[in-house]
Amino acid sequence: MTPSQLATARAKPTTADPAVAGLERPTPAGANAPGFGSDVIAEALRSLDIPYIALTPGASYRGLHDSIVNYLGNSTPQMLLCLHEEAAVAIAQGYAKVTGKAMAAAVHSNVGLLHASMAMFNAWCDRMPVLVLGATGPVDAVKRRPWIDWIHTARDQGALVREYTKWDDQPASPGAAREAILRGTWIANTVPQGPVYINFDAELQESKVAEQLPPIDVARYMPQISTASPAELVRQAAAMLKGAKQVLILAGRASRSEDAWNARVALAEALNARVVSDLKIGASFPTDHPLYIGAPRAPTPDTVEGLKNVDVVLSLDWVDLAGAMRYAGPNPSAKVIQVSLDHRIHNGWSMDHQGLPPVDLLLSADPDLVVPELVKEIGKSGKPHALPSARKISEKEPTGFTNEHIARNLRKLLRDRPVTYTHLPLSWDDTWATFRHPLDYLGADGGGGVGGGPGISVGAALALKGTGRLPIAICGDGDFLMGVTAVWTAVHYKIPLLFVIANNRSFYNDELHQERMARMRNRPIENKWIGQRMSEPEVDVAAMGRAQGAVGFGPITKPADLAPALEKAIAAVDAGQVAVVDVRVEPGYTAVMTQAMTRAGN
Repeated sequence: MTPSQLATARAKPTTADPAVAGLERPTPAGANAPGFGSDVIAEALRSLDIPYIALTPGASYRGLHDSIVNYLGNSTPQMLLCLHEEAAVAIAQGYAKVTGKAMAAAVHSNVGLLHASMAMFNAWCDRMPVLVLGATGPVDAVKRRPWIDWIHTARDQGALVREYTKWDDQPASPGAAREAILRGTWIANTVPQGPVYINFDAELQESKVAEQLPPIDVARYMPQISTASPAELVRQAAAMLKGAKQVLILAGRASRSEDAWNARVALAEALNARVVSDLKIGASFPTDHPLYIGAPRAPTPDTVEGLKNVDVVLSLDWVDLAGAMRYAGPNPSAKVIQVSLDHRIHNGWSMDHQGLPPVDLLLSADPDLVVPELVKEIGKSGKPHALPSARKISEKEPTGFTNEHIARNLRKLLRDRPVTYTHLPLSWDDTWATFRHPLDYLGADGGGGVGGGPGISVGAALALKGTGRLPIAICGDGDFLMGVTAVWTAVHYKIPLLFVIANNRSFYNDELHQERMARMRNRPIENKWIGQRMSEPEVDVAAMGRAQGAVGFGPITKPADLAPALEKAIAAVDAGQVAVVDVRVEPGYTAVMTQAMTRAGN
């Protein structure tokens, strides 16, 4: 697959959904030529076919706000009003998870950027493209209004997020602003993808345009970048793989392209290679394939059958290759092939690049481009390798009332219906759901920022409209409560979405940390709940959803009541609504997960 073919495979329609586009239609202003600096900025966004801009309003970009409404007619991009800047950027991240393309988000001055910074870090660690537009009070001090413009003006505002964005700029003229929009979008969408930040001076936005800018051909300013690998390195990798007795493929970061998905399957079958995936990132391999052996949190040969006797490891942009080699425990002499471009954006501030892994052959390239070439080079495998038995989802009735009940009931209700899990809780077991398509699961938040799940899910659901897929977000209660205002945006813009809240009334992951500390220090583990439990009163999560216009169900406290509630909630989403189901599960993780987290040092 060539770079241009891959781009086509990844591409999704970028026009606004008709149901969303029909909302918030402005009175025509009659403006047909850019008269102000912010008109130029808005026109640049339109030239890139950016369909939406998620935002929380602020005076620092009142000029741009006016231009989008009265110059563009609130179309391409269309505003998505959000109640918090973190939700605005999270929605853009979720949209990119489905489409692979950056949409825009606007944040108000330094205070809005500070709010948005957590979501920007999530997008950075998730390697998702987002075009974040910001603003500052007039840089020229004599133009500032008393008090408010001063506290909302910062010197080098981009420094707040520079270490977890790919690029930032503060242009000083309409021409420079247009160029910054083009460059920023180009950089954000180039693999490895990530967020960019562009800061516009309020005076630049509000000043009249002295002379019209000449038209430009946008495509010429966003050239295709080759992210393929030299043929010789592909041949070397193929020779190592063909000569191996047993290959382990670590299927890491990947696009939502079906062609790339099918190529990974073809490669695994050509090599009879065992395949491991990762719930931190989106679905990358069919989980019911005979060669698939799971997405364990901390895999070892003792906990995952099929990892023994591996002599070549092929990493396809695995998030933490050094950690995998530490815990997966293949033969210490196993050769390692790494296919990734991630090293190009590692820096000295963020440690999200993880440990330095041992690598015998590096293909500095996009795995989605390399894998089809490996398939061609390897051809059909003539070596007999024993296949692991197909993994089976347990139908044994779980005890108590746990997240497994949620998974079990959804499987029964949904059967073979196309579903996209936009978010899954930390305690999810990879055997509870089957992924057969790259859009079946979109991965976690990226940076471990609790509160990102709701906004990411809203953005993903927006991008999924018209695909026939049911978007389902299974969020923990802490995650949902921190990001709950994103529900309002989904309701307001008629974005159907099912939220199922695995509500254990606790920041339970930290209970495990406190238990670990108590055991290490010979102190009472019975105190682990203090400062963790959300009780007295327990939050009415369903009511939080209803307060923002969603249909709320629960709290569900008994397994027998779960299926009827989920059935009604799915019907509500099918009717175009947003549904929130509060499921009061018991605090705790599965024994396998607790064991894995302990082994990983958590």
